[in-house]
Amino acid sequence: MTPSQSSPGRGKALTDIRSFTEAVRERAARTPDREALVLLGDSADEPRTVAYGELDRHARILAGRLQESGVRGERVLLLHADRRQFAVSFLACLYAGAVAVPVPPPRGRAPHEQRIAGIVKDAAPVLALTDAAEAPEVSRLLAGHGRCGVVCLSADTVPPAGFWTPPDLDGDTVAYLQYTSGSTREPRGVMVTHANILANQQAIQRALGTVPGDRLGGWLPFHHDMGLVGQLLHPLWLGGTSVLLEPEAFVRHPHRWLRAVSDHGLAVSGAPDSAYELCVRRITDEQLAGLDLSGWRTAVSGGEPVSPDTGRAFAERFAAAGFRAGALTAAYGLAESTLLATATPQDTAPAPRAWDTAALEADVLSPARAGAPHRTLVSSGRAVDCDIRIVDPELGTELPEGRVGEVWLRGASVARGYWNNPAETARTFDCRTGDGGFLRTGDLGALFGGELYVTGRLTDVMVVGGRNLYPQDVERTVEQISPLFGPATAFSVPGHRERVVVVQELRHQGRYDTDLGALAGAVARCLTEEFQVTAGGVLLVRPGTVRRTTSGKVERSAMRRLFLAGELNPLRQQLDPDVTPLPAPGPRG
Repeated sequence: MTPSQSSPGRGKALTDIRSFTEAVRERAARTPDREALVLLGDSADEPRTVAYGELDRHARILAGRLQESGVRGERVLLLHADRRQFAVSFLACLYAGAVAVPVPPPRGRAPHEQRIAGIVKDAAPVLALTDAAEAPEVSRLLAGHGRCGVVCLSADTVPPAGFWTPPDLDGDTVAYLQYTSGSTREPRGVMVTHANILANQQAIQRALGTVPGDRLGGWLPFHHDMGLVGQLLHPLWLGGTSVLLEPEAFVRHPHRWLRAVSDHGLAVSGAPDSAYELCVRRITDEQLAGLDLSGWRTAVSGGEPVSPDTGRAFAERFAAAGFRAGALTAAYGLAESTLLATATPQDTAPAPRAWDTAALEADVLSPARAGAPHRTLVSSGRAVDCDIRIVDPELGTELPEGRVGEVWLRGASVARGYWNNPAETARTFDCRTGDGGFLRTGDLGALFGGELYVTGRLTDVMVVGGRNLYPQDVERTVEQISPLFGPATAFSVPGHRERVVVVQELRHQGRYDTDLGALAGAVARCLTEEFQVTAGGVLLVRPGTVRRTTSGKVERSAMRRLFLAGELNPLRQQLDPDVTPLPAPGPRG
């Protein structure tokens, strides 16, 4: 038997496994014929299935080729549109002892390519794996950014290598780099080790109650932590089946996500809050009538603040298809902690709670009095296998229950740090509040009754007139003004004093036969009446203008930068004289 044909020892307990590689190979040895992947194409296509034995065999073949290229300990870019090939290439990197770097395949859009270029610059990869169809575009992108020396391989056409030798891996070995958003700074690669993966898999299992043989999955992209860790790695670690839909398919036809849950018996699937809202808004009665969601045991809402209105509307809308309100599970996590940090208990729907607005603006979480102005927040649940502290972000002192501060985490899932960035690693991953080793998340929140309530992002909070205003509150309120309104973003800009600017998308594409001036005026009045602030600017823009990350989070800092640079090109804008963005650049001659 050649090394490329070797098999792991059968019967090894998962508790004795030191790396994610060993975990997957153990699953392949025990259940080689079980479906590892179910890949959903167009609605008329038959799903493609990949068994554990087949997945392991293809990963070993590619790993042998990678070992011949000398990639042990080196970074390897993964730019795959094909989700089966991504899974093979990701495992092949781990099998070869290389560091996988998941990156979205190029799509010809400038912001998208700039993000990829930033990751390539930071990671300094020696090799790029992609699909044959994408290889010319990937090669062009690498060459265009001065990376001609990076070898680009079409992983789906690579000839087999002669030998594969299992690498000597342990928990401290870096498995992959998870790059965070580069919208406000250079992208940073979170170094996720094998021990981090294994610890977070156990946390996910504990929080969601998953069992071997479960079918899990969804549509989230693999270059994002929720898609990679939650919808690909967890089923493989668990010995279950990952049912995968293309991200673009969900965006075009949201009902296909719920169709996948219904037709393929998914016990667990999840997405950001905005995806549930899109399902409520766009899935028709006819599409709903053919769904059976009674087996959807856990519907995770994470990646962005959970709206109480969204959860309630989703549960009511899809109750007719057998969906249980108790299946909704709010979760909080981030790439720097591999994925999951907190979750609401199983079979307990996230409970909205009203908090006093004035107290919240003073960084205090206090239950609202009857009839008093309030803000409703949904609990993100309790800590799962980690230690959570709420800390004054300026003083570094721990705050008592009910006080709003920065969320700090400590636990086995917390990553080693940022790739090739020791200064930022020290500032973020080894923080002290009495004792050390805490991760600064950059998120604001408070603990109440042992549960975490996330109130916003530290860098997004708008301080106006000495009050803390949370942009998501403004956005949700403004979006209710008109049925013409889609997503919005709110941010503050400097001037004689800090002013609030709202960028509001219109839903109708190409036809705006309404009074845009009246709509802009309604937004300005809303800010005055609901939040007691004067609008510095209201911009009505075309659909797709408000930028979001791959997880659905609004990129407020990026939108603020575009506004100040005069690059938004609104359909209608209403600006205070104190707010003066730069003029948009004219056409080139």
